[in-house]
Amino acid sequence: MASPITTHVLDTSRGRPAAGVPVALAAQAANGEWQTLAEATTNADGRVSDLLSDKSSLSKGVYRLTFDTSVYFQSLGVNSFYPYVTIVFEIHDPAQHYHVPLLLSPFGYSTYRGS
Repeated sequence: MASPITTHVLDTSRGRPAAGVPVALAAQAANGEWQTLAEATTNADGRVSDLLSDKSSLSKGVYRLTFDTSVYFQSLGVNSFYPYVTIVFEIHDPAQHYHVPLLLSPFGYSTYRGS
């Protein structure tokens, strides 16, 4: 079984996957503080499919993916407006798979729940 949470970063300004983007996954505790669960870097296809091991159990709650986009754009020699992109989402059914793509450009971004 694959990670219950995956992501994919596409650089829409270049029409290509965004390789080398550091990504951190955190869960919000009952007291509102964030606990980092995993860190990874997007592969050559812009994907992170192993944030959580197949043995990790997902629970209901609020989660956060943080993308260090400054590292990516600096590696390209491109100035960007958003040094980080943070996506906060809520899991209601831990049995489902959650794919959270990021469409990225130097001056904007978009996200959605993928499949």
